[in-house]
Amino acid sequence: MVAAETAAETAAESAAETDESRARKNGLYGRVSVELAENMRQGWADTERRGLEPIAQAAYTARRRTELSARFPGELLVIPAGNPKVRANDTAYPFRPSSDYVYLTGDQSQDAVLVLEPGRYGGHRAIAYLLPRSDRESGEFWLDYHGELWDGRRNSLAENEQLLGLPCRDVRTLAERLGTADGPVRLLRGYDAGIDSALDGKVTAEHDDEFRVALSEMRLVKDEWEIADLRFACEATAMGFEDVVRALSSAAPTPERLIEGTFFTRARIEGNDVGYASICAAGPHATTLHWVRNDGETRPGDLLLLDAGVETRNLYTADITRTLPVDGRFTPLQRKIYEAVYAAQEAGIAAVKPGAAYRDFHEAAQWVLAEHLAAWGLFGDRSAQEAYELGLQRRWTLAGTGHMLGLDVHDCAKARTEMYVDGTLEPGMVLTVEPGLYFQADDLTVPEEYRGIGIRIEDDILVTEEGNENLSAGLPREADEVEAWMSRLRV
Repeated sequence: MVAAETAAETAAESAAETDESRARKNGLYGRVSVELAENMRQGWADTERRGLEPIAQAAYTARRRTELSARFPGELLVIPAGNPKVRANDTAYPFRPSSDYVYLTGDQSQDAVLVLEPGRYGGHRAIAYLLPRSDRESGEFWLDYHGELWDGRRNSLAENEQLLGLPCRDVRTLAERLGTADGPVRLLRGYDAGIDSALDGKVTAEHDDEFRVALSEMRLVKDEWEIADLRFACEATAMGFEDVVRALSSAAPTPERLIEGTFFTRARIEGNDVGYASICAAGPHATTLHWVRNDGETRPGDLLLLDAGVETRNLYTADITRTLPVDGRFTPLQRKIYEAVYAAQEAGIAAVKPGAAYRDFHEAAQWVLAEHLAAWGLFGDRSAQEAYELGLQRRWTLAGTGHMLGLDVHDCAKARTEMYVDGTLEPGMVLTVEPGLYFQADDLTVPEEYRGIGIRIEDDILVTEEGNENLSAGLPREADEVEAWMSRLRV
């Protein structure tokens, strides 16, 4: 981190009034000498890039904007990217734009806003409002602590027009423009406080909710560009899992945070980041579905449940889970439970096909798990059918068996129930299938040897015209294959 002290703060106190006035007018700070101000204005090469090719997804984002336009004729549509969020004091979290903004533009700029202005004769005109290059004449680029000298070069508006394939304007003019807007307005609220404030009184919560739902439902079916990016996310994630296996010690404890860091390194090399907080759960930690503390360590004889996904540089994420024997071999009991989960996942994946109800894969996997639990005597005298009808298997299966996947790890989360969990699968949908069994360490209703064992297997499944494709099939799932794969990687 560069120290907060800037050249403006250390400059001579004898600055001329003209420079101070200029700095104040432009929202800058500090006082600088006339000589330093003049020096900093001069001697800079022209770095404007010309003749740029549009980004790879530009044609697809244009089609998505056309679809959104058709859904809301005659209405002003406003989709912010969002602002950086403070982590502590004067440090911010790494910026990640809103998924809907990315979906419609392919851009990842902070403080940006996409506006679809209704045309007089129908349709909309899309405009991206972005921060332009820092002004060198006024000294903004170095006097402002977030100028380009400190935070790095931004694209110019002209460059962004070429890259994004739509007109670009200075976002600092947008709040005033929105303040004069009349007619119906839809806003993706909650990402940019300044934009929310500018449209206060012009939008309703009901209209905002409808807008958010529509944006979410548009993303249910992926286009070919999105599928290709998700395919790459799965391939990169497989590399991260291989890195972890190589880092695992079969003779000594391996810290969960070393596992987390190993996968994170691959995510940063191949993509943008991890798509969500990695779950690196060793031993009994694997029975906690959202174990992200990662402050334990593996031990030989334990299982490691690794749930992690690479987020690509286009911000699409994989979501894959494998449960691995730390020393490379399942014990007989671990294998028995693992094979039950594997059978449930096989049944769930087989149920993923066009025209099937979304819930079918969940029900198929849950039924298989209920049958195994009954065979192990965990329901007492109740049959698998009776236990399943009462939902008794959920004590050990806990969660649903999957979710939609895309720009968000839990994609399309605001879609209506009838379009999502009560809906029908279509070609182009991508979802996870991730059954598991989790026997808590303090669960006295199961045999002692079961306690502390948690197993989940998760893959990313594309619905195709013919059935489905496992995008994460590059990682082995069957128990013997897992053991052989780990053995190869450790040679």
